[in-house]
Amino acid sequence: MRLLLCCVGRLKAGPERELVARYIERAAAAGPALGFAKVALREVAESRAARAADRKREEARALCGLWPPDAAIIAFDESGRPVTSRDFAAVLARLRDEGRGCAALAIGGPDGLDESLVAAVPLGLSLGPMTWPHQLARIMAAEQMYRAITILAKHPYHRD
Repeated sequence: MRLLLCCVGRLKAGPERELVARYIERAAAAGPALGFAKVALREVAESRAARAADRKREEARALCGLWPPDAAIIAFDESGRPVTSRDFAAVLARLRDEGRGCAALAIGGPDGLDESLVAAVPLGLSLGPMTWPHQLARIMAAEQMYRAITILAKHPYHRD
């Protein structure tokens, strides 16, 4: 199964981009042994529309172009449910074991995800009740992808 981290906005060169790349690389290296054939980051540009609702709609349309039509979509959104790292690992394992070809984790831009995208996605997750800059949300999602793989591999990276 492919794991795609699909994000609105392109991170500039710097520590945030390097940290996301580090977790994606680690997940990509450890993933194949567990049935995660590819782990990748995909980005779309932020919309320049004047109204937030228009920006979110345009960004949602662009995000949907980043994953195949049959992908299992996981939306990171403030209205999603919080889960533990073990629960997140179990979700990815279940999707893999069901034979899904791709799981795409979607992170919106500064305005968040369009409500129509969130409503259409069967699984919405929250990174907690606090508001995070989307750069940090991206780092946390990438780290959780790596952590999920290490949990499934019974690697000591995740400590209970």
